[in-house]
Amino acid sequence: MANLKIDLGRNLKLKNPVLLASGTGGYGLEFENFYPLSEIGGICTKGLSFEPIKGNPTPRIVETSCGMINSIGLQNIGAKAFVEEKLPELAKKDTAIIVNVFGYSLEEYIKVVEYLSEFNDIDGFEVNISCPNVKKGGIQFGTNPEMTKTLVKELRKKTEKHLMIKLSPNVTDITEFARVCEGEGADSVSLINTLLGMAVDINTKKFLIKRKMGGFSGPAIKPVALRMVYQTVKSVKIPVIGIGGISNYKDALEFLLIGAKAIQIGTANFFNPSAGREIAHGIENFLTEKGINDINNWIGSIEDE
Repeated sequence: MANLKIDLGRNLKLKNPVLLASGTGGYGLEFENFYPLSEIGGICTKGLSFEPIKGNPTPRIVETSCGMINSIGLQNIGAKAFVEEKLPELAKKDTAIIVNVFGYSLEEYIKVVEYLSEFNDIDGFEVNISCPNVKKGGIQFGTNPEMTKTLVKELRKKTEKHLMIKLSPNVTDITEFARVCEGEGADSVSLINTLLGMAVDINTKKFLIKRKMGGFSGPAIKPVALRMVYQTVKSVKIPVIGIGGISNYKDALEFLLIGAKAIQIGTANFFNPSAGREIAHGIENFLTEKGINDINNWIGSIEDE
């Protein structure tokens, strides 16, 4: 069978390129009801802040054509509760643990990363920079290059663990932000985070999301995600993790073909909780049938002329 091992650098090695995207796989343990986590490369946990957050009022999730919109509001149990209640059991699973983290100020990001860096069972961080900086009037860290630069620079000083930055697609040029992250010491970038979307009901004449807008994800965004991942791969030397509309092994292989080193499965987990395992096995079977003995020979092998 084909070798599926991936090395993302700074001690983050995956048995295969399949990760569960943050916010779609809970804290990881929930998926043990469907398949052993050992069958996938890793889990990007639900986003963690230092203190617990209750999240946004309902309705905060709605199905749309070829996708969904969510405005959960980053509800989570907080870093300390995660370490006490989730990490001990999660650490027993034979898979990489990448903790997604966020904050509403630079100080909050630093606080949660510093605290979690002390735990050896955490393999790395995925930093959600799509959060509004409340001290800067609500400007998102991920839509302002200078704020992105400062955040990555300061977080790099605080941890020796793998630092993956999750990029927002709601910008003019996503490659600019990828280059900023690389320049300040990020080990990898993951993209794309959700697009900003909206849904309304013509019968009730109301918004279907309480806060009117939310993050749009699902199969419909795959062409946009592919384009942005390809552009980013061409712009930086650090690994790029592809996210956006991946529903089956063929989708995953497309992202790998254009140069993504690994992929994340998001919305597909909701309509097919076994998607992670199926995609990992599908990739392996495809490569074996094609006579490709190492996935690294497939990654980035698209004919670019």
